[in-house]
Formats: sequence, structure tokens, C-alpha cells
Amino acid sequence: MKIIKQFPLIMLIAIFLISCKTSTNKEYPINNLEKNIEENPNSEKKRMEMKFSCGEDGISEYLDDGWNIIREDSQEKICTWKSVPATKDCNMEKDKGCKITQPDKVGEEKIYLLEK
Repeated sequence: MKIIKQFPLIMLIAIFLISCKTSTNKEYPINNLEKNIEENPNSEKKRMEMKFSCGEDGISEYLDDGWNIIREDSQEKICTWKSVPATKDCNMEKDKGCKITQPDKVGEEKIYLLEK
């Protein structure tokens, strides 16, 4: 009778010992993980987008700093604006309503996607 009452306790201890034994027998490749971490300490890459327009070009500073160009795009952009009279007899100083603003110089905007 005493053995029957202690049977659940014996089973619980046996399950605990068996589970501990099987978890220690498994081999995990811990050494391989440590080597991969040491080989690639900076595996996270940084990305940045730079825009230069109307003749500006500062990309060489970033290339010298170790950045690489992934993608380069260019598009037309208006660099400066000018005011002109709407008609020949319009006085822009007296009548502000006859002034029209239009593009003066059109340039190119370059967009670089950089990665380091």
C-alpha cells in the first residue's frame, strides 16, 4: 500500500531524470556559431540615399569613406526661377499681378543609393 502511494512520486522523479539526460546528450554546433560571429562582426549593412542637384557633386567624399554605389538615378530639376512680365506693357514694380515666375535654369538631380 505504501509503494502504491509513492508510485506517482517515483514516476515524477524518473521522468525528470530521463528528460535531463536526453537534453545533455544533444550536441549543438556552438563552436560554429562563434566562428561565424567572429568572421562577420559587422554583418549589418548601412544604407543611405544622397541627392546632388544643379551641378553639385559630393559623391567622391562618400566613395573615399568606403561607401559603395548600389543604384544611381537622375532626373531633370529646375535650379533657378525668374520673374518676367506677363505682357509687354506690364510694369512689374507697380502692378504685382502681371508678374509671372518661370524656370530660368534647368539642371539634373542625381540620386545615389549607397551601402557600407
